[in-house]
Amino acid sequence: MSKVEDFLSLEEEEQIIAAIRKAESNTSGEIRIHIEHTSKIDVYERALEVFHYLKMDTTRLRNGVLIYLAVNDKNFVIFGDQGINDVVSDNFWDSTKDIMLSHFKNGDFKQGLIDGVLKAGEQLEKHFPWDDMDKDELPNKISKG
Repeated sequence: MSKVEDFLSLEEEEQIIAAIRKAESNTSGEIRIHIEHTSKIDVYERALEVFHYLKMDTTRLRNGVLIYLAVNDKNFVIFGDQGINDVVSDNFWDSTKDIMLSHFKNGDFKQGLIDGVLKAGEQLEKHFPWDDMDKDELPNKISKG
């Protein structure tokens, strides 16, 4: 098995997906996680590629959030679309990344991802609350490359 497949257990993945569903239950925003071995290009540029590949730039309100991890590189990016980036504070993604990093340094990747998802979900709910017109626009699953 590769590091990507070993990175999280099936149970941990299910708990993270449950956090995504919880975070999205009160917002029109969309949250995805993508995990792969390495980024052969700048990690931010790769996150942008994955963001487009996963069609996260097609949400109605441009309020998708991608958490991208390059396991072997020990690097990750939180990438928000224009709609969410326009309304959160300038340091929001850095503060979210710091919370996640504190768990990652202790080897608790599951909790780091859950906390990152829930923190992003709080801002999405604040700025993009759920209404009757909302639908789940993207799959609630972890993608792997």
